[in-house]
Amino acid sequence: MADPSAAAALEDRLHWWWRQLPPGCRLLAVSKGQPTGAIRAAVAAGQRSFGESRLQEATAKQAELADLGPLDWHFIGRLQANKVRGVVRHFATIHSLDSLALARRLARIAAEEERRPAVLFQVKLRPDPGKAGFSAHELRRCWSELQGLPALRPVGLMTIAPLGLEAGQRQELFAECAALAGELALPELSMGMSGDWREAVAAGSTWVRIGSGLFGARLS
Repeated sequence: MADPSAAAALEDRLHWWWRQLPPGCRLLAVSKGQPTGAIRAAVAAGQRSFGESRLQEATAKQAELADLGPLDWHFIGRLQANKVRGVVRHFATIHSLDSLALARRLARIAAEEERRPAVLFQVKLRPDPGKAGFSAHELRRCWSELQGLPALRPVGLMTIAPLGLEAGQRQELFAECAALAGELALPELSMGMSGDWREAVAAGSTWVRIGSGLFGARLS
């Protein structure tokens, strides 16, 4: 981000977000579709955690930003079976583990790569044709196996509210996700984006995923 005024504006937005979030809730800057210059400006302002959803785009950015030292990269997109090895190699945290079959594959490949990623299980607590995820029943049924898989560190749950819900309905959904995480003794909750973060924070989110509300519209 060569324009000093643009960098200053981004820094101001970051500080605004940090002031809004309560203790225990962290900002995940969703940098997918954003240029590396914007990420550099965010890092210079103090942001270290970034969310990406496309493996090829993310690995190119990570290589270009290697001079900044280790950053906290989170994979937040749909995890495809053929991309698991690349995701394991390039991300320490995965927010979108959405099936037992995928968890088994991820555990096997992580062991082969001698890595132990932190994982959040994606749950779908309302009908939503466009989203994948465990139902609460499915997650409970296979929980014993999931938490025993080698090379994975189960840390939390992730959910996305379907479009069209009112604020109260979103908060109810997020509260259900928080209750399920508490039942399973999982400390992390990845809930809330630019349009519904307030309801997510009120329900106990520990990670809010903010893209357009921080960087503006995506370039790609």
